[in-house]
Amino acid sequence: MVPIACIGCISADTLAAGKGFIEDTTATLQARNYYFSRDFSDIVGPSQQSRSEEWAQGFILKVNSGYTQGTVGFGVDAIGLLGLKLDSGAGRVNTGLLPTGGDGKAQDDYSRLGAALKVRLSRTELRIGEQTPNLPVLTFSDVRLLPPTYQGATLVSNEIAGLTLQGGQLRSASLVNEAGDGEMFAKLGHAPRLGDGLSSDRFNYAAAEYAFNDQRTSVGIWYAQLQDVYNQRFYSLKHSQPLGDWVLGANIGFYDSREDGERLLGEIDNQALFSQLSLKRGGHTLLLGYQAMFGDDAFPRVFNNITPLGNEVPTYEFAGADERSWQVRYDYDFDAMGVPGLVAGVRYIRGDNVDAQATNRGGPRYEGKEFERDLDIGYTVQSGSLKGLGVRVRNVTARSNYRTDIDENRLLLSYTWTLL
Repeated sequence: MVPIACIGCISADTLAAGKGFIEDTTATLQARNYYFSRDFSDIVGPSQQSRSEEWAQGFILKVNSGYTQGTVGFGVDAIGLLGLKLDSGAGRVNTGLLPTGGDGKAQDDYSRLGAALKVRLSRTELRIGEQTPNLPVLTFSDVRLLPPTYQGATLVSNEIAGLTLQGGQLRSASLVNEAGDGEMFAKLGHAPRLGDGLSSDRFNYAAAEYAFNDQRTSVGIWYAQLQDVYNQRFYSLKHSQPLGDWVLGANIGFYDSREDGERLLGEIDNQALFSQLSLKRGGHTLLLGYQAMFGDDAFPRVFNNITPLGNEVPTYEFAGADERSWQVRYDYDFDAMGVPGLVAGVRYIRGDNVDAQATNRGGPRYEGKEFERDLDIGYTVQSGSLKGLGVRVRNVTARSNYRTDIDENRLLLSYTWTLL
């Protein structure tokens, strides 16, 4: 632990612990083969698409340098993304795997290359350029073929043991199925992107998190602002408690969101509370969750982004205005039975009390209800010529009386080569 009175007095030997800019460089190439099928089972009529189904191949190249020697270290991180169409059709687009052109057809390929300069002083790091942040107020949504990226500057400091301070400003975003970048839009709950032409080029955030009790307990406070659209405060508490062969866990969070500045989307009023309690023993993990929305609106977030809300799952968010939802989830790691690499899980979430008029910002007022059941199975090959190959299968059934019903299947094959 570094004494508070000596922050910034780290020795030159500590700063030079790394080998160097070239010597510490790492490079990986991940290949993803992704099949995605979503049936909108309650949509009828010739003018409405009732199914999305696409198959694509993606490549993610990451090259991360070490730091130069000295009191201030400099480095560069680069990321290259390439997506290739394997199968699609004019009536089956918009899975999120591939960009859709003006002709209503999926593009054959898309790619992006970005880099970030990183600067390290003591235990503080500044990054400027292409970013893949994973924050409670901007969660990393790597749920399709290629991950989204953001462009801006971020700062993380760990000068005091247990305390993490961070902040940043992001100026633009590249979505999961786009090669270019642009200003950031917002969405409320399950709604599509809101306010064409009403975007923002400033996402600002600041945070402090403190871990104690041998890192088993942590508390955090966050502030975020999508300038002129909404601002948000987030408070969190996490705890893990071993009890013999058991491990008890708790994750509690509260969001408070309001309109900001020029109020490009009008007034926004949402408070969101979630809680998760988990019990783990051997390969078994049981989780119970509760989530509640308060205020006049659904939960706001940057468009095309997932959130760390306790009951947000792959298809439904359970974040409509006034919504209450409950979750039960069970996961099993078959390593406990002598089958390493095989995992499976099932979860069920039910929500009700949705103010459907406020959630959809229009239409009649009635109580919305919904549920989702997810089944996930994954396996990573442990030996042989295919060692490291990952296979994941997901099946989803989601039903609602105020939004589209969905039946969904996903198949993802992934393999990562270590180049350096």
